[in-house]
Amino acid sequence: MSLAEHLRELRNRIMIAAGAILVGAIVGWIYYDTIIGRLLKPLKDVAAQRGDQGLVNINFGGMTDPFATKITVSLFTGLILTSPVWLLQIWGFIVPGLTKKEKRIARLFTVAAVPLFLAGCYSAFVMVPKAVSVLLDFTPSGAFNLQEGTAYLNFVLKFILAFGCAFLLPVFLVALNLAGVLPARTMLKAWRPAVMIIFIFAAVMTPTPDAYTMIVLATPMIVLFFASVGLAFFFDRRREQNKPDWLDVPDDQASAL
Repeated sequence: MSLAEHLRELRNRIMIAAGAILVGAIVGWIYYDTIIGRLLKPLKDVAAQRGDQGLVNINFGGMTDPFATKITVSLFTGLILTSPVWLLQIWGFIVPGLTKKEKRIARLFTVAAVPLFLAGCYSAFVMVPKAVSVLLDFTPSGAFNLQEGTAYLNFVLKFILAFGCAFLLPVFLVALNLAGVLPARTMLKAWRPAVMIIFIFAAVMTPTPDAYTMIVLATPMIVLFFASVGLAFFFDRRREQNKPDWLDVPDDQASAL
């Protein structure tokens, strides 16, 4: 495939993914009130616990901020709802010119990736109230904590998206292994830099500067990484057992060649 064909394929896949996300964003726009209510619930719960609704609240600094926030939340909703579409487009571009076997791998990739991505998003959604509660507990007694609306929602949405992307790590690794690109031994040898990269990713993606949130995100990623290594060893062993005998060339003959 030439460079021009690659660029055309990239353009087409981006158009398909963007179109799907736009359709999902329309759904998010329609149900915006329900979605924003769920995202603001941690703040309301903390306010209720402190016994004064005025101590914790959300604030918009400009006239256009509510409109921009609605667009952001709608696009984020579309991103989650259409995850099967854009995940399939990503994998299709990574492995162009799919063979019959690779198409089967691509379908398995999507089937596994979507639940993991949604599970990561849900895990973060469950953890957001605790993170908000811990951070707001540092507010001095009697002080007001008026959260800037855009900053708060960016915090929540980035937190959820970071966990969703983090849970995709094993799917990409196993899919590359099934495609014959990444052997299990290579993955295992690189475990030290992989763990370091995971912590760097967690530090960059978590919206708070505290180490606790970074560790909470990095820990499941490390567990999933080693789980994917185990699966890769299993698939490599099966591939080796199914390899035809004529491919096994003795060492003396290989050296003679």
